[in-house]
Amino acid sequence: MTGHEVDMPDPQVRERIAFGANGWHILGGTVVAVLGGAALTASGTPLGGSVNGGLIAIGVVVIVAGLILGGGLTPVAPGEARVLQLLGRYTGTVRTDGLRWVNPIAMRRRISTRIRNHETDVAKVNDADGNPIEIAAVVVWQVEDTARAFFEVDDFVEFVAIQTETAVRHIANSYPYDAHVPGRLSLRDNADEITAKLSSEIGARVASAGVRVIESRITHLAYAPEIAQAMLRRQQAGAVVAARQRIVEGAVGMVEAALTRLDQQHVVDLDEERKAAMVSNLLVVLCSDHQVQPVVNTGSLYQ
Repeated sequence: MTGHEVDMPDPQVRERIAFGANGWHILGGTVVAVLGGAALTASGTPLGGSVNGGLIAIGVVVIVAGLILGGGLTPVAPGEARVLQLLGRYTGTVRTDGLRWVNPIAMRRRISTRIRNHETDVAKVNDADGNPIEIAAVVVWQVEDTARAFFEVDDFVEFVAIQTETAVRHIANSYPYDAHVPGRLSLRDNADEITAKLSSEIGARVASAGVRVIESRITHLAYAPEIAQAMLRRQQAGAVVAARQRIVEGAVGMVEAALTRLDQQHVVDLDEERKAAMVSNLLVVLCSDHQVQPVVNTGSLYQ
């Protein structure tokens, strides 16, 4: 197993489509049964006449049958689903929105299939170099398998929150805040690569709960306050060194070009000692932080 792979158990249950029907047709049948049963009951008890027990019994049975039939009516809103259980056994999921009819004695549990956001709290962890940093991230996720979301974990929302924080801490421990070695990934300089690895790890951790990770992003990244000033000075020193290196490289190239042109165009013949003096003077002028004060030589070249 590599550093970012997560070994989660295989799911024991997977989502399947539940048996259902158009609820409007059943609603119409329920209304007809209730009204018809009421009419039969009323017919069995005429005013001033003899009571017909048979009609009353049939009317009551029809009304009860209609109410039981209507008990299976289930409204499903867009972005939601219904997970069905019959005597503790998972029987399927209804995802079609609208008024649906399912087994009246089945337990129906609502679950949202909308896209959700989860933002972690700012956590203080050590990066790969051991420096304390503060990091936080946001993950965009969605329930993909309703059966696994309900039956594989106790609370899939809490599960996503905890696994996201775990993945964020693991990623922060695996990479340095700043890469001081060329070609090494860092949290600050390689945001796209790091967030891709973060999304991959979170997705592997929450897949067993039937959750799909759409995207994740690091929303807060900074050195811990106790070392922030020291690290700022280190970054400034690094920037100064890099700038000096670029200045020196440019100055050496300019001096080399000047000596070459003087030699090619025979402007002046300089011995090695005078060339060294000229190189020294040019480097001082080109590499100095302050404006130099020229000294005009009114004598000969050797005075």
